[in-house]
Amino acid sequence: MQTHRVTLATALVLGLALSGCAGGLSAAGGPAAAPAGVAAAAPGSGPERDLSADEKKIIMAAVAPSLRDAAAAKYHWPKFSPSTSDPSPNYCATVDAKSPYAAYSGRQAYIVEVGLTGGYVTSATMGLIAGGKDAALVSKTCAKYGLDPNKAT
Repeated sequence: MQTHRVTLATALVLGLALSGCAGGLSAAGGPAAAPAGVAAAAPGSGPERDLSADEKKIIMAAVAPSLRDAAAAKYHWPKFSPSTSDPSPNYCATVDAKSPYAAYSGRQAYIVEVGLTGGYVTSATMGLIAGGKDAALVSKTCAKYGLDPNKAT
């Protein structure tokens, strides 16, 4: 019975993530400026870059409600390349953490929709997170956007 609820919830969240409907999902973060000492670049105008500490905090705030003991989570951060054509691109990564569902604990892949201001992450909305054998669902969804949650530095 519990597996059915997880599968149904995963399907619903995946549907929302793919449709781009983030309005009904909880958002985290607020306005953030470019990191200190870094000039704001036009989105998508340069190579992939590391997220700033502030940007990571915004994404962690969006992911944390989906974890058990979020303070003990270990995040893995792939490079980010803001898009000039999408003010709310997706970001895919992984986190080592406990899940509310034991079968999903450990390495979990997630996708968040991020809001950008001046090419920098200023908000994040959870799209989908899954571990265990269902992490492949997230990786497949990320691949549709040309992203790979396992490309952490």
